[in-house]
Amino acid sequence: MEKKETVSIIIPMYKGASLVGETIESVLRQTYDNWEMIIVDDCSPDDGAGIKVVEEYAKKDARIKLIASKVNKGSSGARNEAMRNATGRYFAFLDSDDIWHCNYLATMMDYIEKNTGTNAAIFYCGYRRMNATCTNELLKPYTNPGKKTFKKLLYHCPIFPSAAIVDTEKIGDLVFFREELRALRDDYVYWLDILSKGFTALGISDVLVDYRMREDSMTASKKKMIKPQWFVYRKILGFNIIKSSFYLLTWAINGLWKYGRM
Repeated sequence: MEKKETVSIIIPMYKGASLVGETIESVLRQTYDNWEMIIVDDCSPDDGAGIKVVEEYAKKDARIKLIASKVNKGSSGARNEAMRNATGRYFAFLDSDDIWHCNYLATMMDYIEKNTGTNAAIFYCGYRRMNATCTNELLKPYTNPGKKTFKKLLYHCPIFPSAAIVDTEKIGDLVFFREELRALRDDYVYWLDILSKGFTALGISDVLVDYRMREDSMTASKKKMIKPQWFVYRKILGFNIIKSSFYLLTWAINGLWKYGRM
């Protein structure tokens, strides 16, 4: 890119003292260097341990900013707070325990530049599903490239927050996460809110992010998501029971495929 656009990295943190350092280090290793990092500690009950870790990094790099929330609002509220304090055109989301590969931002920003003339407002890539120490892959890398519309996202959502960048200038009025959802499908609804305005999401097959997963919770987490997913269809989108049931069944089948259970 002739002029490097500023990327605002949005990081919500809750009890992240043990892993947030690795996450920050992965950003510091990026070959694309025009970024700001905004970390919001969501009132973590760790006696400020996570805050202290971030403060040490902030002392050494002025691009790193810390906001300590006085009230726990969930990941949606923490992300919104970071977004309100962001100055970049592009918002790159990153959870406080995930890892970016060193060429993540450079690859994504190059892809975004090549698609500035499209109606895409969300850009995403593939990711590896790792164990808690990020030393072993639990499942095959997940990729689902191509163009995604609002309707396609109703069936299946391939967009992982730590592997997604939003073009806020393209959207116009800033879209925020719905804080009433806290951490229950809030990211999914956020993508839907953007795409419902007529925008699309574009994904590449490059695997550029490491997502930490608990080995014993992959199936359990999918089961826990059934009720929130139903809530999205029925209450957020206002679908009737038949329509909601159809989408939920399709979503569940796609989820089984995604997690390698079929």
